[in-house]
Amino acid sequence: MTASPTGAGVVAAGKAGPLAGLKVIEIAGLGPVPLAALMLCEMGAEVLRIERADDGQPPLSLPQEYDLDRHGRSILKLDLKRPASTDLLLRLAENADMLIEGFRPGVMERLGLGPDVVLERNPALIYGRLTGFGQDGPLSGRAGHDITYLAYAGLLHAIGRQGSPPVPPLNLVADQGGGAMMLIAGVLAALFQRSRTGKGQVIDAAMVEGAAMLAAPIHAYMAAGLWSDRRGENLLDSGAPFYDIYETADGRHVAVGCLEPRFFAEFARLLPLDQRFAGGQYDLALWPEMRAAIAGRMSEKTRDEWEALFAATDACVAPVLSLREASDHPHSRARQSFVRSGRLERPAPAPRFSHASPALAAAPAATDRQPADVLGRFGIGESEIETLVSAGLFDR
Repeated sequence: MTASPTGAGVVAAGKAGPLAGLKVIEIAGLGPVPLAALMLCEMGAEVLRIERADDGQPPLSLPQEYDLDRHGRSILKLDLKRPASTDLLLRLAENADMLIEGFRPGVMERLGLGPDVVLERNPALIYGRLTGFGQDGPLSGRAGHDITYLAYAGLLHAIGRQGSPPVPPLNLVADQGGGAMMLIAGVLAALFQRSRTGKGQVIDAAMVEGAAMLAAPIHAYMAAGLWSDRRGENLLDSGAPFYDIYETADGRHVAVGCLEPRFFAEFARLLPLDQRFAGGQYDLALWPEMRAAIAGRMSEKTRDEWEALFAATDACVAPVLSLREASDHPHSRARQSFVRSGRLERPAPAPRFSHASPALAAAPAATDRQPADVLGRFGIGESEIETLVSAGLFDR
């Protein structure tokens, strides 16, 4: 069992962290919005997750102890097609700092919960919206997933080997990088601006644009004539033999990333690599032979033998670890980069702070699912709570 990072025990979110005291409403959805909410609550925010009362059993439902889409939050189930539920959510928004949602454009408006209505009730609210294509434009109403947005952003075309089809990079680039991370950046920037102006605003985060922004340096290289618009021909896309992945004697792999001449010199010395290659790192005419030479040498030792050989060097050679292996690596153990909550092992909250450390979000406790307890945290009085509960507004 991996220990928790210092100051990051399994406690309820909102008790510590740099966002302590911040109140966030998360309109439940799939993918990047729940990840953004998880990170916000682990940084100290009190997150209230509004789930649809009529959702039934989701297609990929997880046991509670593994369901990170719900960890750290208070949970309230509402039928947002009922006017009474809409009215309640507007009341909750009056006492919130942020609301984040990931529906297609127009859905929140049709529910009577669009930003114009909500901001009229609470002008200081930060209203974060995350979609695939943005709130307007010809594709704004289209469905999609990470692979869809990468395709439109030009990034999928760029990921893969020469002569082979593009490779989907899990759902990490558009969904999580261009989506969740950009949404967090947007709402926190708006929070800073509100500290000076007192006014909230709407953040229109689009995964296709967020993913494209991640590739801004690549566009600069291409404009300068230093990058080809064909995959597998460039410095960082497997085109260079010293920035690639090689199979080892045991059928595993190592990642080689020695871009800088001094790192490549160390790599060439230890491999070892013929001097004509060692002295001609950026001679493109040598690259095919260099690649074959590196591949031949790498096939002579196991992955772990190569890791041991390069361990104390700056040759930028790393073992390609599996997801299970990564948590058990000595560096991960030393940094306590993976933590356990019950039977769930997962990445530790990130990033780290020198003060007010993030807290690992636990599965919702019973009080996190009781309407009376949840509503009280968002400023709803006891008598009104009793009326709402008696009216049968909540699906537990």
